[in-house]
Amino acid sequence: MTDLPDLSGAQWRKSRRSAQNNDCVEVATNLPGVIGVRDSKNPTGPALAFTPSEWAAFIGGVRDGEFDI
Repeated sequence: MTDLPDLSGAQWRKSRRSAQNNDCVEVATNLPGVIGVRDSKNPTGPALAFTPSEWAAFIGGVRDGEFDI
């Protein structure tokens, strides 16, 4: 079993493009070796943790349209 990363020191932020909309995700990039992602509607709920390389691959896929429907 893998130890879960400690996200307690995360500084969460959401995109400037989200304006006042709460239907988005928040990202924490201030943690060593971990990128945190959570639902802005449920800030005390579960969060996901990615390595920087996993996060970079995801962002690259978004930019390339890999997830477009």
